[in-house]
Amino acid sequence: GAGVSAALAASAVAAGAAALAVAVAASEAAARRGAGDMRIGRIARHLTCSARRTRSHFTPAVLAEIEAAIGAAEAQHAGEIRFAIETALPVHVLWHDLSPRSRALELFARLHIWDTQANNGVLIYVLRADRAVEIIADRGINERVSAAEWELVCREVETHYRAGRYAAGSRAAVAGVARLLALHFPAERSSGNELPNQPILL
Repeated sequence: GAGVSAALAASAVAAGAAALAVAVAASEAAARRGAGDMRIGRIARHLTCSARRTRSHFTPAVLAEIEAAIGAAEAQHAGEIRFAIETALPVHVLWHDLSPRSRALELFARLHIWDTQANNGVLIYVLRADRAVEIIADRGINERVSAAEWELVCREVETHYRAGRYAAGSRAAVAGVARLLALHFPAERSSGNELPNQPILL
């Protein structure tokens, strides 16, 4: 009768809800395993990425090219550029899943790139183990240059690096930053070279 039908319907709903709960739990467990696998894979990548290899890519000649490019670029705009290259991150940092961008923000502060008279400092950061490039600009620049514009420069540089063109990629990084700074911050009376032009290997 109607009572039996209602009971069957309620039973079917309960069974469906239980099956859905099991499926959601399984999905969440798989996502956690996937995230854990990705984290372990990233840690392994950083552990096997050597500073010696970084120096073989960013040779003294390449570093000198970067320094010269920054010097030439800063004559075209009112910005200050720093270039930092890091081989890999420590395991304890990786376990907390620090992103390349978060690391770049840390270095922006540590290297005092924020400490310019016109708030016009820019960091180009390369994290080789992640094959990542990040650009961090001070607030005086970010008011005029969008995140999407910086992102285009980063992706172009990463394409060069993936192909093994480290000198070309580094020049493209400096040129891309300089192009945007010259557009929005043309050269004016200078307050001097406030940040070192020499790239830093961390």
